[in-house]
Amino acid sequence: MHRKRGSVSLSEASGIFILFLGALSMVLPFLWMVSTSLKTYNEAFQVPPSFIPQVPQWGNYTEVLNSVPFGRFYFNSIVTSTAITLGQLITCSMGAYAFARLNFKGRDKIFVIYLATLMVPAQVTMIPTFIIVKWLGWIDSFKALIIPSIFSAYGTFLLRQFYMSIPMELEEAVRIDGGGAYRCFFQIILPLTKPALATLGTFVFLFFWNNFLWPLLVTNTTEMFTLPMGIQLFAGRFTAQWHLMMAASTMAMLPMIVVYLFAQKYFVEGIAMTGLKA
Repeated sequence: MHRKRGSVSLSEASGIFILFLGALSMVLPFLWMVSTSLKTYNEAFQVPPSFIPQVPQWGNYTEVLNSVPFGRFYFNSIVTSTAITLGQLITCSMGAYAFARLNFKGRDKIFVIYLATLMVPAQVTMIPTFIIVKWLGWIDSFKALIIPSIFSAYGTFLLRQFYMSIPMELEEAVRIDGGGAYRCFFQIILPLTKPALATLGTFVFLFFWNNFLWPLLVTNTTEMFTLPMGIQLFAGRFTAQWHLMMAASTMAMLPMIVVYLFAQKYFVEGIAMTGLKA
C-alpha cells in the first residue's frame, strides 16, 4: 500500500521530535545567555528565575566595553585564532600531501608515530611546551600564543584522508606534462580540497577562539589577554557579575557565528566527502 504524499510515518515523526529536542537543548542555553545579558545584577540572581528581563538593560554592553579593555581582548583573539588557523592550514595541508602522495622510506611508520601523539593528552605536553616557550623568552607575547599551536596531527590526518580519495590520474596528467610535486599540490590538490580546508579551518578557529588554559599559562598582563581570559575578569573571588559576563560572552560569540555561516557550505560538504580510506 502506497503512502499518501505529504504524510509522515510514526518513525519519521519520532525522529523529527528527537531532533527538535536536540535542537532545543542547544538553543536554550544561548537564549538564556542573551536574556541574562539584558538583566540587572539582582535579576540575574532572582529566584525563581525569569526568562524575559523586566526592562532590557542595553547599558550592560556599554559597561562591559568601559570596565575592561574589551577591544584589546577582541584584537588579541582575532589575531591569535586567525594566525593559528592559517598556520595549521598551511602546515597540515603540506604534511598531509607528503603522507598521502609522496613515496619515501618509512612514510607509513612515521605517520603512525605522528598519529600516536593524538593519544597523549594536551595537558601532558603543555608543561614541556611551556618550559620551551619560557626558555625562548616568548612569555606574554603573540609568539607564545600562536607558534606552538600551528602544527596539528589531527589536521594532518583529516586532510590526508581527503587527499587519498582524490584520483591519482589527475596528478599523472600533470606529471606527463612535466609538472612536479609542487605543481600537482598547488594546481590540482589544493583547488579540490576547499571543503576539507574549510572544515579544518572552522574546527581550528572555533577551538582556539574559546581556548582558555594555554593563554592562562603564557600571558601575564591584561594587554595580552584573549577574550576567554578577559571574560573571567567579571568573576570575582566571592561573587560574579553574571549579567556583564553574559553580555561579554554574547559579544564574543559573534565572530564564531560569522565564521560558521561563511564556511557552512564547504563545512557540510567537507564532512560528507572526507573519507576514511587508509
